[in-house]
Amino acid sequence: MNPVTMYTTQVCPFCVRAKALLKQRGVEQINEIRIDLDAAQRQQMMDITGRRTVPQIFIGQTHVGGCDDLIALDQRGGLLPLLAGETG
Repeated sequence: MNPVTMYTTQVCPFCVRAKALLKQRGVEQINEIRIDLDAAQRQQMMDITGRRTVPQIFIGQTHVGGCDDLIALDQRGGLLPLLAGETG
């Protein structure tokens, strides 16, 4: 399974929702990077993604986007193959 990294903050309902969906899809470990605790991590997230909002989710090397993007990917049937490391 591809590793999952998520930029988060402590109080973020979208982060909670995204983590719940990932866990429903079999993800046991999420590498959380708390940008509310480290301004440098926030800047790194913005540099990498071009976005200021959380969550920002990476599966392997693929930037999925935020919670809505993750849900849309799942609804299109693309989440499980990405988690499994399958290429298109």
